[in-house]
Amino acid sequence: MPPTFDLVVVGSGGGPFETNLSSYLFKPCDVPWADGIIALEAGSGIGALYHLINRNVALFDGLSAHQVYSLIHCFLISHAHLDHVVGLVLSAGALHGCRKRVCAPRSVLKILETVFSDRIWPNLASWDEDDAPFKLLYDPFNFDEAYRTVFRDSVSVRAMPLLHGQNDTLGDYESSAFFVRHDPSGKQFLFFGDVAPDSLAARPQTIAVWRAAAPLIPHALSTVFIECSWPSGRPDEQLYGHLSPEHLVDELVALAAEVAAVRLAETAAEGPAAGADAPLPPPPPEQKGRRRRRKRRRKLSADPPAPPPGPLAGLRVYIIHCKEDLEGKYDDPISEVIRNQVDALVRARGLGVEVLSADQGMTITI
Repeated sequence: MPPTFDLVVVGSGGGPFETNLSSYLFKPCDVPWADGIIALEAGSGIGALYHLINRNVALFDGLSAHQVYSLIHCFLISHAHLDHVVGLVLSAGALHGCRKRVCAPRSVLKILETVFSDRIWPNLASWDEDDAPFKLLYDPFNFDEAYRTVFRDSVSVRAMPLLHGQNDTLGDYESSAFFVRHDPSGKQFLFFGDVAPDSLAARPQTIAVWRAAAPLIPHALSTVFIECSWPSGRPDEQLYGHLSPEHLVDELVALAAEVAAVRLAETAAEGPAAGADAPLPPPPPEQKGRRRRRKRRRKLSADPPAPPPGPLAGLRVYIIHCKEDLEGKYDDPISEVIRNQVDALVRARGLGVEVLSADQGMTITI
């Protein structure tokens, strides 16, 4: 199947460096960037774009940073923490072009209202479709099974809830996962906002996302973006609603179990192939000895069988939201350290998934 999406990583870090925060821009492969852009998160914004384009003028077909940000049709925001929205906030008064929809769960948009309040920042967003043309438009998602069109007739999104930690006073803090679908082909990718491990949650929610993804893997859904904020060995009480390699791989094991269950159910529904259980007729008597000799030779010369592919073979997982190594514990970039740790655990479990790092400035074809 031909590729469906072009995605540029404007920022993939989890802080505290303000120059590299969660921010991704994408479009269908068959249209130019100038025809319109979709944003996934909005941590790093025009400033990060400016530096990326200076290093690679062809990154967005020669468009400037301001032109690129003005071409955004909608922002998909998983939750309202600053490292996911500060680029949107700072740029809101400088954007040209069409009115920009901010698509997020209603609870996230209500939090954003407290930022666009003429106190923290000027009020540049509203809920009214008929309001001023250059403001942001709050456009709430519902958490249900429906896909909603967000870009012309070619891109639709389904939002599902995630848990991103808990506050003793305010209770659970909610984040989101997005299934992003290319409607003409049906091909999708899955993007996670910040997420806490199900194993530590009083109310596990990630398992529902895996159950929705399992029937699609790997043919309709072959790419997942998921956070892994901390390197291995981080104590559970210091995760703060994030994943470490051990917990991420536990989540992938849960996904593998769901995929295996789907395939088993499909096999059972199909039933045995016609004639598969019928015994073969015995060979004529004069051929028995010759057949035994051929069979023995084949056994002696055959290569050892290849190990079966893992249950997640064909799936690519991009690691995102790695928090900077401020103490200088590692010689390599923290995203590379965490990717290698996840990859080693994935191989030990035999999952078959390809583990990659989504680094700032990368162009990813899905």
